[in-house]
Amino acid sequence: MARDGIVVPADPQAMAVVKKKPQSSRSWILFDATGRGSLLDVDKYAIMHRVQINARDLRIIDPLLSYPSTILGREKAIVLNLEHIKAIITAEEVLLRDPTDENVIPVVEELQRRLPQLISSFQHQGDGKEYLGGQHDAEAAEEDESPFEFRALEVALEAICSFLAARTTELEMAAYPALDELTSKISSRNLDRVRKLKSAMTRLTARVQKVRDELEQLLDDDDDMADLYLSRKAGSSSPASGTGAANWFAASPTLGSRTSRASRASLATVRLDENDVEELEMLLEAYFSEIDHTLNKLTTLREYIDDTEDYINIQLDSHRNQLIQLELFLSSGTFCLAFYSLVTAIFGMNIPYTWNDDHDYLFKWVVIISGALSALMFVMITAYARKKGLVGS
Repeated sequence: MARDGIVVPADPQAMAVVKKKPQSSRSWILFDATGRGSLLDVDKYAIMHRVQINARDLRIIDPLLSYPSTILGREKAIVLNLEHIKAIITAEEVLLRDPTDENVIPVVEELQRRLPQLISSFQHQGDGKEYLGGQHDAEAAEEDESPFEFRALEVALEAICSFLAARTTELEMAAYPALDELTSKISSRNLDRVRKLKSAMTRLTARVQKVRDELEQLLDDDDDMADLYLSRKAGSSSPASGTGAANWFAASPTLGSRTSRASRASLATVRLDENDVEELEMLLEAYFSEIDHTLNKLTTLREYIDDTEDYINIQLDSHRNQLIQLELFLSSGTFCLAFYSLVTAIFGMNIPYTWNDDHDYLFKWVVIISGALSALMFVMITAYARKKGLVGS
């Protein structure tokens, strides 16, 4: 089997129709610095040779293996595994896995739109004639001097944050009405519905938490962030870069002609400092805040579910107390009737008593007194139970 693979032009509309392969897909899409995409059908050895990463890093983005969200900086590549977004970013190109996946297609379209942002300002130049809007495009290019890998990384982070935020919004729209319905009517159907929503919330929270932890880990380690500056590392290792600064667009004379000498000197001074990670830090902090906001929404939803569970438990306790109250009333009534029956049974037996002669009225009084005592005992038991809080008033 040839390792070079087959390269065909990328068509977003065609990719939307193509079905995913059931086995491990070898399909990749490659974007260069101009935003042009090409579909690649290659094996893992060709990918490893192209981007110079080892097999362990490539397994992280294998769709058949379950790896948590990870952003790894290597010598010449960034290995990106963010849920369904599995990509390899270099200083000059982006390799995105499974471009036909319905969740990856928006990422493909966004990469095609965002990557050629700085190149478009120079494409109208030629034969000594300048494009009328070239000055404004060059000024816009000067304002956005982010290296290629950061623009690709930003697209991936924006896509995963938007995806998780959308899933959270969908879960909220389904969970809050279900919880309100459960509080109004406790039934097996409503309980099962809330149980499924709570399970979905737990899984989504774990996914969001992992992405947040990965961004937080990067922000806490300047060395890991410095490893993501691929263009700077490539520029410092190149013999042609006299100052060691990263030259994003060395082949474009327009940017050099539009940039003042002082600006170029200042830019070179900043880029000489290999420990300067402020640009990447600001990028990661922006999306860390967004993913943290999504996690806070899920935390609020979990608290609402816990409050609903507490409210339901209170309702069940109230019903349980009512049953206890009914049981106490029945037990008290049964005891009083048993006492009344015992007295009347003793005096109602057909046994000759000498003291019963000529005293027929005594039986009637015994029955009346025993009934009164039974009723009094029932009232006393009920009052004692209410005093101790065993039953409601």
